[in-house]
Amino acid sequence: MAFTIDLSGKTAVITGSNSGIGLGIAWELARAGADIVLNSFTDDDADHALAQQMAEECNVTARYIKADMSKGEECRRLIAEAGKCDILVNNAGIQHVAPIPDFPVEKWDAIIAINLSSAFHTTAEALPMMRKAGWGRVINIASAHGLTASPYKSAYIAAKHGIVGLSKTTALETAKELITCNAICPGYVLTPIVEKQIPDTMKEYDMSREEVIDQVMLTRQPSREFATVEQMGGTATFLCSDAAAQITGTTISVDGGWTAL
Repeated sequence: MAFTIDLSGKTAVITGSNSGIGLGIAWELARAGADIVLNSFTDDDADHALAQQMAEECNVTARYIKADMSKGEECRRLIAEAGKCDILVNNAGIQHVAPIPDFPVEKWDAIIAINLSSAFHTTAEALPMMRKAGWGRVINIASAHGLTASPYKSAYIAAKHGIVGLSKTTALETAKELITCNAICPGYVLTPIVEKQIPDTMKEYDMSREEVIDQVMLTRQPSREFATVEQMGGTATFLCSDAAAQITGTTISVDGGWTAL
């Protein structure tokens, strides 16, 4: 049996998707034929223009819905306003770095809310839609830090470990249905945010761009290469295919060998 990936007629909701990994996933799902709901906490003309561009280039329906993923009621409203959710990609996330005794409580609360609790709320709202449709895919964007740890990132690592556990539970609760749930665990991905960090790091360490990437940013990534947002999108699209119908409750690492160490 030959497998093709045609997501025509499916609607994908991707949280935190007006840039970076979320946007990369949205583009690849749109290229596979899925209608797209983009999301972030802003509501600029550029957000809606991005959705229009995606719709025109991929010949799908695409729209942008503002929702603050730190608020449970807005997470649920996003799914309700989408009206249909065959594919849910929980991608929204933030980061803060500090030792545990100095970690600001408000930062802890925000990271747990956006990186973990939002996925619970969106999944709870989306699963009844998927069950009614008789098919669904939940894809949670975790991290290599969902499988391992680093110092000074306690909230982020706790949230990403939680996302992996939530993925397993969701998979078990839907195991006898045509619904799967998995977590993608990226290492370092070359997003616009990461790209902007490179010049400052070059100045800080008096290094070339290549030295900063190899000796500072990618020291834990054995490939010494960034993953790309297109690769994240391709992995997510594969998880939506019939070939991945029996892949559920697991993690897929896209980390250049990080978690093999």
